Amino acid sequence: MRKNIFISIIASLALSFTSCSDYLDMEHFFKDQLDLQDVFESRDYSEQWLAGVYTHLIGANADVASKGHTPFNLISDDMFFGDRDDKYRIYKNGEYDEGWNQETWGMCYEGIRDASTFIHNIDINKEMSKTEIADYKAQARFLRAYYYWLLLRKYGPVPILPDEGVDFTQEYADLSIPRNTYEECADFITSELALAAIDLPIDRSNRNTARPTKGAALAARAKVYLFSASPLFNGNTDKWADELTNFDGTRLISATYDEKKWAKAAAAAKDVMDLGVYELYTAPFRSSAQGIGKPATIAPPYDARYSDKNYPEGWANIDPFESYRSVFDGDLPASSIANKELIFTRDQNQSGEGIIELVRHQMPYSAGGVTWNTHGLTLKMFDAYYMNNGEDFMEHYNGVRPTEFTVSASECPPLPAKVSKQNAFREPRFYASVAYNGSLWEYGSILDEYNTSTTNPAKNVQIFYYRGTQDGKVASAPAFHIRTGIGIKKYYNPMDSFDGAKGGRIVPKAEPAIRYAEVLLIYVEALNELNSSYTLPTYDGKGTITVSRNTAEMSKAISQIRIRAGLPDFAEDVYADAGKYRTAVKRERQIELMGEGHRYYDLRRWKEDARIEESMPVRGFNMNMSATQREQFNIPIDIPSLPSVFVDRMYLWPISLSELKRNKNLVQNPGWKYYD
Repeated sequence: MRKNIFISIIASLALSFTSCSDYLDMEHFFKDQLDLQDVFESRDYSEQWLAGVYTHLIGANADVASKGHTPFNLISDDMFFGDRDDKYRIYKNGEYDEGWNQETWGMCYEGIRDASTFIHNIDINKEMSKTEIADYKAQARFLRAYYYWLLLRKYGPVPILPDEGVDFTQEYADLSIPRNTYEECADFITSELALAAIDLPIDRSNRNTARPTKGAALAARAKVYLFSASPLFNGNTDKWADELTNFDGTRLISATYDEKKWAKAAAAAKDVMDLGVYELYTAPFRSSAQGIGKPATIAPPYDARYSDKNYPEGWANIDPFESYRSVFDGDLPASSIANKELIFTRDQNQSGEGIIELVRHQMPYSAGGVTWNTHGLTLKMFDAYYMNNGEDFMEHYNGVRPTEFTVSASECPPLPAKVSKQNAFREPRFYASVAYNGSLWEYGSILDEYNTSTTNPAKNVQIFYYRGTQDGKVASAPAFHIRTGIGIKKYYNPMDSFDGAKGGRIVPKAEPAIRYAEVLLIYVEALNELNSSYTLPTYDGKGTITVSRNTAEMSKAISQIRIRAGLPDFAEDVYADAGKYRTAVKRERQIELMGEGHRYYDLRRWKEDARIEESMPVRGFNMNMSATQREQFNIPIDIPSLPSVFVDRMYLWPISLSELKRNKNLVQNPGWKYYD
């Protein structure tokens, strides 16, 4: 019997549903009646169906965007947002409720449904080759697994739907599915990603950079294994975990610690590394400036181990600052043959609340067009960046912050004049990421004809956050100031300007959903937790990978990140002590992956870190001080308008009350309400 399905060839691809009931009842929304067999026998209809599966990756499911789509990237202990509404306070005080930010649930389950339909029907296509069908099916399998991963990361264990789908003609009560355990979810997702990787290609054409590759599936698999091995989900005996059970008493998080989960994460990362496809991007050393915002390379302090050697053994031939900045600011497109670092991307996530809006909220209020000056960094993040010789910032100054200011631009490059020397001689990633008080914003796309004023230039504007300045606290625009006096430069390009009236434009940026630096960090974090040696099958079962706490392997991996950043590898005593190395790797993730959607989830999967770090007061510089009080500006204070609280219920996001009402077997996350 041929099964009928309704499909709108154009409109259906953009539909968005908000609950699992919509997932079950979706066919009422389609316009044109087509036979399911007719759909999947056609290349055009099949490709449009698969395109519809992709549509749920963006918006609320993106990792990098403005607060309207991805507040989780801006509500941890490293970044913040602040403007006319009070949502940041609600997030940080845990005052949000079961109705907040619930788009992920419906979007993911709709994607899961459509991907399953595709997987079970594409083999009948008469207009595609077997190779094309295998690739398309693997893409759908990747997407289905990735949607489950997004649900697992946010909500914890979720219901795994029957692979063949569900009978939507049944009553909702009969379709109620309980949550699977965390291990069951992780096992399903990782097995599906491994299966997808077998048929996915190694690379894609320039026109298909947002489609998954073999490496994308394997890297996502490593992420899932890493979370599964982490303390929140691996051997958690806390009361909070005890309370996360199904109605039949099934515990959803294992109380038994399993070290082998770390081995699986390490082996999965090694699967990616062994492809031999990926490497960290490095920009060449520049002996002179190369145009707007492209200064000559500032070499790290001389180190006999690294300064005379080429990358990856040293930094003699690279520009550490530009190597890091270019990965995010659009100078290195996703389609570039030189971009071997980007493993998976939603490509140019520019529209709506995407990366353009993120940059727009980061850029100063006083220049560059209609920009908002409201996304910033905490003092904790500011202090986390190392000195340029690898020393800890506060230890370098014996716990006393420097009070001096630069006199000229040549005194402490790349600092301009009148800038606190707290910003001097920091590691290159600091300058690529931090908009310190007095930093330069190039606005290079502004036409030269508008750059005639010497007192108020349109380009190369030095922005200060002192009280009374346009980007500080002023009565005329009280909402538009960076509360800590520390802004964000990551994702900003020297050519960016929102002032279209003056010729300004924005350089498109590709979202770094997964990049090779993250894989290396997964590898070393997992290796560090091993006390035994493990031999595990490769993703395709054709070989084996042996992993153990091998310090030479750990150094080889993480030194690629450190040296690319112009920093020496960790000292021997750090490698000798698993506790010290764990702390060092966590800090490296904090710095290297800042602003990429990781910190919020990292602190939670590490369990105790969330309780400690998320409860600390948010600190920054004193925005009540004017330019004549610049010494007092640089004395850190608590920022009362940026509260910080953590209670155990904040480990996982609440499930919406509407879903709990529709699914009688669905249990709520601990600490959240079941009913209105």
